Amino acid sequence: MQILQNISLAEHSTMRLGGTARYAAVITSRSELTEALDWARAQQLPVIMVGGGSNIVWQDAGFAGLLLINQIKRFEIFDEDGRNVYVTIGAGEDWDSVVERTTKDGLTGIEALSLVPGTAGATPVQNVGAYGQEISQTLTTVEAYDSAEQKFVTLRAEDCAFGYRTSRFKTTDKGRFFITAITLHLMRQLPEPPFYKAVDDYFAEHKVERPTPQLLREAVIAIRSAKLPDPKVVANNGSFFANPVIDQTHLIDLQANYPTMPYWPLPDGRAKIPAAWLIEQAGFKGIADEETGMATWPTQPLVFVNQHARSTADLLTFKQKIVTTIEQKFQITLTQEPELLP
Repeated sequence: MQILQNISLAEHSTMRLGGTARYAAVITSRSELTEALDWARAQQLPVIMVGGGSNIVWQDAGFAGLLLINQIKRFEIFDEDGRNVYVTIGAGEDWDSVVERTTKDGLTGIEALSLVPGTAGATPVQNVGAYGQEISQTLTTVEAYDSAEQKFVTLRAEDCAFGYRTSRFKTTDKGRFFITAITLHLMRQLPEPPFYKAVDDYFAEHKVERPTPQLLREAVIAIRSAKLPDPKVVANNGSFFANPVIDQTHLIDLQANYPTMPYWPLPDGRAKIPAAWLIEQAGFKGIADEETGMATWPTQPLVFVNQHARSTADLLTFKQKIVTTIEQKFQITLTQEPELLP
């Protein structure tokens, strides 16, 4: 393991903004992880571990600690009975490559998460979800180093406090666990409807009557590619805000003024409102802000793109313009999805 110094954090966020990390190291195994943590402990340095940087934004002030870049590889399949299949995946594996491998094997459970950028280890942190699937629906265990106990532990899914785009790794135990692997329970069978309308429309257009996991993956890739920029080409973090959830009284009040407002009813009586719709109604769809160098993507206003921003401060200024406008117009406060570090 090699300790590097003065590393640009912009290279470790797909938004390509941020200051400098004092130290950094690439981690390819559990032993390298413990070695790096021991070194940081001896130096009394804080530690942050990242994967592909697709869901993080770095502060301009940088990070005066040790940045760990997770490249732990692993892919093991345990076929329990020909139908129930368990897959253990290294936290540093490219997530979309994992989805590709499982769907080619006829496994269902994560194919709707195709083209989600980042690494496998990042998926439990914010309970990644798309097109009706969430990682919490298939995840059975998380293997991680517990910095509080100073040992490796295995956490069950029910111990992860999963919620909508959140988990204990993002909230109560932020920074405590360094994820090294996840295990998923997938099924060797056809995906089960209902599907999202965009997916159903794709199947209808392509005359797909019995979608396989591979066909559902192809549908999601086509839909996402048409709407979203590739972070390898265009600097962005994907969806910048979570879809807000409001109570029934608030919903009724908004419907009086916006009778065609889309929403998804939730089992507890509340409703989820599309953040993209709110942003569009607030006049921020497809706009380029010359002051900050930021913009919203023309086909998906939920995605912020860095056109020529000079700093994270520019990004946060642009964000606040949208948040404030939507608060004034809808009495809804949008919540940022990418984590602001450190």
